[in-house]
Amino acid sequence: MLPIGKVVRIFARLLFTVIAILGVAPAQARDWNVIKNSGTIIAATEGGFYPFNFFDGSKLTGFEVELAEAIVKKLGLKIEWRVVPFDAQLAAIHQDRFDFAIASHAYTEERAKSVDFANPHYCTGGQIAAARGGPLSVAALNGKTVGVQLATSYYESAKKIGGVKEIKTYKTDSDAFSALRAHKVDAWISDKWVIRSTLEKNPGAGIVAGEQVFVEKISMILRKNNQALEDQLNRALAGTMKDGTYSALSQKYFKTDISCRN
Repeated sequence: MLPIGKVVRIFARLLFTVIAILGVAPAQARDWNVIKNSGTIIAATEGGFYPFNFFDGSKLTGFEVELAEAIVKKLGLKIEWRVVPFDAQLAAIHQDRFDFAIASHAYTEERAKSVDFANPHYCTGGQIAAARGGPLSVAALNGKTVGVQLATSYYESAKKIGGVKEIKTYKTDSDAFSALRAHKVDAWISDKWVIRSTLEKNPGAGIVAGEQVFVEKISMILRKNNQALEDQLNRALAGTMKDGTYSALSQKYFKTDISCRN
């Protein structure tokens, strides 16, 4: 017979595994008062979605990273970052591994069933990229292979395009872009700002931007029914737009206003 202490530890590990699989949090999400009293808010991002969130050497940076840091500063708090793969973030937020995520989540009805969305911090759309002379329109994708990042709205949208021969998924957009350059796919669909920035960084790649497929609004996400925290994030985001911080960051990374005000 196993010692009672070992039995308890085994049971606890099994229980945590079941909780993680079912997406049920082992504890309640931190509400605004708990976060405020702690002095630190925990934020998650992907760290691989240039120019929104990425590593410059060992430094985590990007438009969303700097915007989140400005938002948190307005809340009078310190920020503690967690780097979580994009396709794991919805599950991780249910395990209370962080208070909110800012990682270019587009609003969808399906996602809204499991998380709440703050007010949009930018507007964008899915766009096609391909080699010059390649499939640069929805019609031209007929019979072609398309690369997209796993678990994104671009994947869901690509599935709705009639005539596409195959959709290949990749862990990151960088991987999808590399696949396009290596002729493993005929086209790549991603965020239009990501495509623009990627092509600017790789002018000799022979890849060009094509037709925009759809429009979407991007927001921070947090656990459902954490209304006080959502209100605080919305208030601070509005503050960055009012005092010019948002505009400065938008110009820094995109040389234009990417907010949903246009």
